[in-house]
Order: sequence, then structure tokens, then C-alpha cells
Amino acid sequence: MAQVLVVIGDRLGKGQKVAAGVEAAGGRAIVVPGVAADMKLGDVMKAEGATFGISFCGSGGAGAITAQNKYGYKAKHGMRSVEEGVTAINEGCAVLGFGFMDKEELGQKLVEAYIKKNGQS
Repeated sequence: MAQVLVVIGDRLGKGQKVAAGVEAAGGRAIVVPGVAADMKLGDVMKAEGATFGISFCGSGGAGAITAQNKYGYKAKHGMRSVEEGVTAINEGCAVLGFGFMDKEELGQKLVEAYIKKNGQS
């Protein structure tokens, strides 16, 4: 099976901790560089053939909504917890919008949930 590829876009150019969690769970992470990276999330997901994407900004919505509108990805936004993200993965969402939550646990739990749901490694 193909490796789970997660693209991370953070309004402040962060995302390294959540990327470490993605990789700890056996996935591969691409952190979009620079400020306003959340707004480029959908473009990078499309170009890289990502499994899913994570957007971080104050509201937890801008990058996720942009990716949904531009590419038709199923998105859930405004999330503030790991549990909400796991639920979104289980609902088949491809773009997850969070408030600022650059935590290793988030990346790890999302990839684990995706693998559990879809049987990929």
C-alpha cells in the first residue's frame, strides 16, 4: 500500500511538531513553508497527491475552506481537539482545519486513524 502523505499548512509557517507526529505514525509529511502557508494547502495537496491535509490558522478555517472550494476536497474546519480531527478522518474528510495546534500527538493520531479506517501503511 502507498504511504500516507500529509500536507501541513500553517498561517504562521509552523507545523514541524505535527509533522513529527505524522512521521512517528509511519506517514510522510510535507510542511508548506512560509507565512500564509495554509492558503497554499490545497495547491500542494493536489500537486503532491496527498492523502489528506491539515490547515492551521486562528479560526481553523481559511486554508481548509480554500482547499475545499478550489479542489472539491471534503473539509471540516474550526476544530480545536485531536478527537475532532479523528472524527473528521473517520467521516472521510481530506482537509482538516484547526486553530493553532502544532502538537506531535495531533499528527500521530490522525495518521493512525486514517490507517485504521483505510488499512493503509
